[in-house]
Amino acid sequence: MTDTAATPDAALTQAVTIESVRRAAERLSGVARRTPVMTSRSVCEHADGADVFMKCENLQRVGAFKFRGAYNALANLGDDERARGVLTYSSGNHAQAIALSARLLEINATIVMPEDAPGVKLSATRAYLAGTPGDVVTYNRAEVTREEIGARIAEERGLTIIPPYDHPDVIAGQGTAGLELLEEAGPLDALFVCLGGGGLLSGCATVARALSPGCRVIGVEPAAADDGARSFKTGRLHTVHNPETIADGARTPSLGRYTFPIILERVDEIVTVPDPGLARAMLLLWERAKLVVEPTGALAIAGLFQQRERWAGKRVGALISGGNVDPAAIPELITIAHAD
Repeated sequence: MTDTAATPDAALTQAVTIESVRRAAERLSGVARRTPVMTSRSVCEHADGADVFMKCENLQRVGAFKFRGAYNALANLGDDERARGVLTYSSGNHAQAIALSARLLEINATIVMPEDAPGVKLSATRAYLAGTPGDVVTYNRAEVTREEIGARIAEERGLTIIPPYDHPDVIAGQGTAGLELLEEAGPLDALFVCLGGGGLLSGCATVARALSPGCRVIGVEPAAADDGARSFKTGRLHTVHNPETIADGARTPSLGRYTFPIILERVDEIVTVPDPGLARAMLLLWERAKLVVEPTGALAIAGLFQQRERWAGKRVGALISGGNVDPAAIPELITIAHAD
């Protein structure tokens, strides 16, 4: 792990506001699914009697919340940018989201993905691009970073980069999931949100501060990828290189230029969960709530279970961020869930 000092620019927080989230909701109306807010007696019992409201973005288009930010960012491009095309880099869910959004908006898209990305996500991204001019470029994570290869290809082809989280329109789009949750569930005592690069957490925290100011916003990160927790604690930007965690959607190297200051300003705390605890929460959602959830998608619930005594009897929201679990990984995930 590498630590790098940085001074966040507080002015960047104003790039994402409740008004920009509401504008994103207008763009997404009739395009993104308004996913259900579900409850489960078993989940509430495991949370020591908390009333748990789960926003099920595993049922969103492409199987993850990422569609919201991707479509909002592409729909807000100018004519020249649309004509030239876009590029993104992602381990899977944002890749699928850009691919589908580009198809819907008739924009050429180049997707940079690690060659060891989950097979289900690679194949789905290629399927969304089928019949379009877009393509998938794979790379070896041990040899080059996705930012490096993405910047090179974008310059060569004249493409606009739409990063997976560190972009005001992406963040605002992700925030619409939190907006819908609070509209349906009402004021909450706490809101748990998974944390990778911070787009979903930044957007949801922006909404919570505006609509439910008494709500404590808590980011949840894999213990092996705790750059966000360390950054939040010290106020200095920390990084981690290719962390080993089952939560592939949270293997981002660091928080971003926009997400870091927004999180510092609007999030109350960040907690970390080891992989066995994350896998157990995922299996409970599979078995008892009948929700197909990928490891990253279960981070919020895993964080809540880790703090169950604290929130007993309270009203708690949890963002179920995605459901693109790779069937080939299921035996390993079950083994990890039963680890000590």
